[in-house]
Amino acid sequence: MTKGIYDKRQHSLPQRIQPHMHTSMAKRTVSLQLLLFIIHGSLVPASAQVCSLLGQSALPPLSAERDINIGAIFSVHRNVLLKMHDYTSKPEPVTCLSLSLREFKFAQTLIFAIEEINNSTQLLPGIYLGYKIYDSCRSIAQTVLSGIALMNGYEASLSETSCSRPPAVHAIVGESTSSPTIGLASVVGPFSLPVISHFATCACLSDRKRYPSFFRTISSDYYQSRALAQLVKHFGWTWVGTVRSRNDYGNNGIATFEEAAKQEGICIEYSEAILSNDPQEQFLKTLEVIKKGTARVVVAFVALGDFFPLLKVISQHNITGLQWVGSESWITSRTLAETKEYSFLSGAVGFAIANAKLMGLRKFLVNVHPDQEPKNELLKEFWETAFQCSFMNSSSGGCTGSERLAELQNEYTDVSELRIVNKVYTAVYAVAYTLHNILKDFRSSTNSSKRGWLTPQMVLKYMRDVRFTVKTGEEIFFDESGDPVARYDLVNWQHAEDGILQFMHVGVYDSSLPSEQRFQVNQEHILWTEKSGQLPVSMCSKSCPPGTRKAVRKGQPVCCYDCIPCADGEISNGTDSSDCFPCDLEYWSNESKDRCVLKVVEFLSYTEVMGMVLCIFSFIGVLLTAMVSFLFYLHKETSIVKANNSELSFLLLFSLSLCFLCSLTFIGRPTEWSCMLRHTTFGITFVLCISCVLGKTIVVLMAFKATLPGSNVMKWFGPPQQRLSVISLTVIQVIICVLWLTISPPFPYMNLSYYREKIILECNLGSALGFWAVLGYTGLLSTLCFVLAFLARKLPDNFNEAKFITFSMLIFCAVWLTFIPAYVSSPGKFTVAVQIFAILASSFGLLFCIFAPKCYIILLKPELNTKKQMMRK
Repeated sequence: MTKGIYDKRQHSLPQRIQPHMHTSMAKRTVSLQLLLFIIHGSLVPASAQVCSLLGQSALPPLSAERDINIGAIFSVHRNVLLKMHDYTSKPEPVTCLSLSLREFKFAQTLIFAIEEINNSTQLLPGIYLGYKIYDSCRSIAQTVLSGIALMNGYEASLSETSCSRPPAVHAIVGESTSSPTIGLASVVGPFSLPVISHFATCACLSDRKRYPSFFRTISSDYYQSRALAQLVKHFGWTWVGTVRSRNDYGNNGIATFEEAAKQEGICIEYSEAILSNDPQEQFLKTLEVIKKGTARVVVAFVALGDFFPLLKVISQHNITGLQWVGSESWITSRTLAETKEYSFLSGAVGFAIANAKLMGLRKFLVNVHPDQEPKNELLKEFWETAFQCSFMNSSSGGCTGSERLAELQNEYTDVSELRIVNKVYTAVYAVAYTLHNILKDFRSSTNSSKRGWLTPQMVLKYMRDVRFTVKTGEEIFFDESGDPVARYDLVNWQHAEDGILQFMHVGVYDSSLPSEQRFQVNQEHILWTEKSGQLPVSMCSKSCPPGTRKAVRKGQPVCCYDCIPCADGEISNGTDSSDCFPCDLEYWSNESKDRCVLKVVEFLSYTEVMGMVLCIFSFIGVLLTAMVSFLFYLHKETSIVKANNSELSFLLLFSLSLCFLCSLTFIGRPTEWSCMLRHTTFGITFVLCISCVLGKTIVVLMAFKATLPGSNVMKWFGPPQQRLSVISLTVIQVIICVLWLTISPPFPYMNLSYYREKIILECNLGSALGFWAVLGYTGLLSTLCFVLAFLARKLPDNFNEAKFITFSMLIFCAVWLTFIPAYVSSPGKFTVAVQIFAILASSFGLLFCIFAPKCYIILLKPELNTKKQMMRK
């Protein structure tokens, strides 16, 4: 592992700047000189013809130079000791604190990959890769300074005065966080030096105009943020809080998440930003916001280093019961999982980079030892951190060097979670395959020597098209933005048998699949927080059940709403419906307003009480009419039957029977034939009935006048004339009905407007003029009959039938005059019932008023049924 590692901190080596003759490169040189002036406090005159040193660059803590060198920048230390500068003297080198075992593991993985490539006979045959690894200490300034050192080198050649010297490395792997990587990519981008990151996920780095030479082997947060929004929506969490790192990683990640969450109908209750070097008050303030919030789900888009201080504060205040949703930065951190104070993270879910196995890596990692490079202070510091000892203290607790990494269980030696480590490994291979392709094309076109054939521009060009498969089976290639295909594992933090939290694979997200298939989750395998053990609920308002709609509360987010029942005739058949939807015209909402059902169809039926009652009265009328007819037939030779015009009486009784029977056509479901039949039979039978009554009235009136001396009027009102008058008057009604049926006949009609909740089946009149013509003609005859009967009311009682006709016509006219407003105002089937009632009432009125007195005499007063009694004054 440490073959070729050396420490050159005792040497004073020059650093070069490489101005070019053409304008664009001259501008870059001026920019670089200005940057170095800010860092070192001096500036090369623009007129200088040779390159000269501007201060002393930092030396790489780990390096081994070979034929082609790869640069790397890792945050081996977590913090930089801040110093105040008075700008009166040259700043001292920075002091870095708190070595990170994870980042040191990244650096060793890079060396492992390079050694593996150098031992390969298939990849880069005859070429050996070297490396120069810098420590950025999680500082943007240190990252930029390291990038400049990797571009220009740190050795001066006394024999060279040219400024066109090639860069010290041909690609840079790093950095581990987004903000330093942005600074690095911005500085080296204009010089076409490829930067390939293993852990910088900010979606902003996909901008090819700003970062033309940037690549990465980890997926962009553009996909992760949207995947997190889909995850939150999948579990029904519409009310969440967010915590982010106050840097490019957190700000851009949460901004994309909020945009996607809004599209999914998710509301953000609060959004807090933290940074590892914030004062304690800031973390306490964030804690108070989380405590006061009603959201039970917290989306933490936080870098691991920024998350530790917040978790410490949460643990101290014993805040539990929250469901944590994490980003790839911390969701697979073994350090967090193995810390018992952070057990409240149990049940956390989040997307992680797919895991991998690297054969031989653990053996390589545990073989690191400070004795391999006694002068390398970084190796000693690593040893002291790993074993919690010190080489400065030889007494108890001091490092002896005999400790064995193979017996140690920590983040460095653990190879069960190689998600990010694999991305470092892949990044090195991406550079190696790029160089391999360049070398293969170069050897096929020329026999030139190895030196001078490689430029950063060429590496950048070939890296855009590189495509290979690593031994883990993963195919690697970059899109136009320098991003790989986004693939994530959905992991869930669950307690193992020994009480330690473990990461369970419960789903996947693959951006290469169609949008509806990208996110897949096995919800049955997820274990939630310790307290409930069930799927947490996080909503501002409870879900609105079917039959209701959401009404947003004024001044509050859309996720805070009240549930309003749907109006009549409207439904919502899903949970949390934003609107209620009206049913079709023939449908109506059920009682719970969650389904449209067919409207109740209303018509006067034979099976309902009112229909049966009307039928009974109709049959009673027919029966009574038949009984009267039979009685008159038995006594047809008696004086009272003969005196009252027996022929017209029998015809009147027959028409009354038809009147009673025609009422039955109004009952039952309206059909095309029943609609035409009910109105025409009603009009014709009643005109026939009134014509008979009118004939009897005229006969009575003319018979009285015929008793006057010299009167010969009865010859004009004999039986033939009576029959002709009845037929003529009836034919007129028949003609009116035929015209009505021909021009615009009645037809069955579904009335949807009178009742919203019911359908009224009725007969549309077709031509209203035809209906009122039929009714008007009947009324005209009735009025004429009433007038004539009224005029004959004072004739002698024994002979006079006119007063009974007067009463019958009075009842008839009264019934039909009250029928008109009742018919117009009655709703639905009651309209038909009113019409039937009018028919029956007027028919019974005629039957009783005209025939009841005669039946009384025939049955109860037979002594009055004589010619003598009929002629007696």
